[in-house]
Amino acid sequence: MEVLISLFLFSLTCVSAILECPKCGIMDVPDPLSTSDKCGNPSYRIHCKNGSLEFLSAEGIYYKILSINPNAFRLIISSLMQKDTCHSLDLSVGGLRIDENSPFNISSRNTVMLLNCSERILLSPLNCSLNSPCRKFENEFKDCRDTVCCSYLKVASKTSHRIRVRVGGCTAYTSVVDLKAGDPINAWKYGVELQWLSPK
Repeated sequence: MEVLISLFLFSLTCVSAILECPKCGIMDVPDPLSTSDKCGNPSYRIHCKNGSLEFLSAEGIYYKILSINPNAFRLIISSLMQKDTCHSLDLSVGGLRIDENSPFNISSRNTVMLLNCSERILLSPLNCSLNSPCRKFENEFKDCRDTVCCSYLKVASKTSHRIRVRVGGCTAYTSVVDLKAGDPINAWKYGVELQWLSPK
């Protein structure tokens, strides 16, 4: 009987070890996020590369994960510019796109700023006024200074899977998470916040 109990406890320990993903560098990989087929839930796949966690978009672009809040089912990924240009690194693939069949989507707490836009965007319902927060960003980021820019709050988070940029439209974007009116620019939390659906 004692042998059977020991074997049962050993098997439980093995299952726990398989399900628990190891740290990636200094970052924990909380359940259900997964860095391999042997831990977490593979539907919630992220990637550990050279000690950093990364998120893979539907277009095959890797974005560095800046932080994870497992209690809120959220993580923040970077949105980076090409050096010495006002072009996003993912411009060649049309911006950030998340597989609509994945459990991830773009949260509604993102204030997205579209930069270096054509004047046609001024006909859109976006905030392209002098009071748009993108004006503050342009003043800080010299490569995008004196271009047409607009901002909007990402809504419909349940079905939101894309931030689009393109040549002839807007060539760059950045995003600030949970932006409050009056927040100084040095307090902005840059990145694109994603949220995931809880496993059933």
